[in-house]
Amino acid sequence: MTALSIIADNLRRSFEGDAWHGPAVMEILKDVTARQAAARPIADAHSVWELVLHVTTWQSIVTRRLKGEACVPSPAENFPKVRDKSAAAWKRTLASLRRRHDELAAAVAALAESRLPEIVPGENYTVEFMLHGVIQHDLYHAGQMALLKKALSA
Repeated sequence: MTALSIIADNLRRSFEGDAWHGPAVMEILKDVTARQAAARPIADAHSVWELVLHVTTWQSIVTRRLKGEACVPSPAENFPKVRDKSAAAWKRTLASLRRRHDELAAAVAALAESRLPEIVPGENYTVEFMLHGVIQHDLYHAGQMALLKKALSA
């Protein structure tokens, strides 16, 4: 396997499942309701919904950076506020997360291996470092989501 195919596989596993560590992002979210997603069972912690919006933002940022754009999210973009807590809004949020992940996966699939050592526009690290980072980022927040979900059922 090439470095890029390993990254693509890890990106898929961290998001879809069949990961060594345990449940992936979508496995954790599969049965979360809008009410649960908006809840704050841990004081001063983000809700599941806020974490999903945050992960969605970073999936998009990494895709944009792969396309050559130097971009950094504003604080409001980094952790967007949940304004509509309806079931329909939660469904749209999950669809947006899926869409952004699919766009990132497609960008990674189209990437030439030779681009991995390139410096990311506006940053001081490589494309390879960023791609490993977005996988780690997703899993970090997946762990938070799992803990919030567990706290809701306690």
